[in-house]
Amino acid sequence: MMSNLAERLALVRERISEAARQANRDPAAITLVAVTKNHPPALVAEAIAAGVTDVGENRVQEAQTKLAALRELRPQVRWHLIGHLQRNKAQLAAELFDVVHSVDSLRLAEALARQVAPKRRLPILLQINVSGEASKEGFDLPGGVANHTGLAALLPVVASLLALPTLEVRGLMTIAPLLADPNAARPTFRALRELRDELARRFPATSWAELSMGMSDDFSVAIAEGATSVRIGRALFGARG
Repeated sequence: MMSNLAERLALVRERISEAARQANRDPAAITLVAVTKNHPPALVAEAIAAGVTDVGENRVQEAQTKLAALRELRPQVRWHLIGHLQRNKAQLAAELFDVVHSVDSLRLAEALARQVAPKRRLPILLQINVSGEASKEGFDLPGGVANHTGLAALLPVVASLLALPTLEVRGLMTIAPLLADPNAARPTFRALRELRDELARRFPATSWAELSMGMSDDFSVAIAEGATSVRIGRALFGARG
């Protein structure tokens, strides 16, 4: 298993590097977040031993169980929450995760900010639904910056969120539609990048450096459109239970 996982990890990293080179980007600027949803702690430990440094979990309670089992490995890894976060789990999320990708409302951000330890700033990303799919979480902005009404409504919310002293906004996240042709996801990724650029222009005191987008089927396209974090599960670990 270790050899197989190590080979898959090497292959995914090479694909990331190739996509970056084709986009004239530095491969080192792209973080591989290994998504371990529904996989056991032992497999996560194997991934860490193979060189994974960033682990993504969709559910707070599943992450809690894995972190307890992998306590001795905790200093080696950054843990990312990439799934929907309910406000009643904000305290646990603030304790467990190094980065939260899925802040999708001001009320959630406020709940999370109240749970962060004093003098700490928790890195977060704002999840944006630019595809307009009803099934997707996130701040709704179908069409991205071309949606002038939606953008006008979003801007004061972003301003309020940026004022929360215990959170550090680092960028945006989105989930593209699941499509047979990975290139068909390109407009979604491009819309997120364009929104990031607009927010950086309007709120220059925030870095907005991070774009979390792209998964096993479409991460090469996401990298071409500016992704700085790609969330890879199946390409590393196979089908999930």
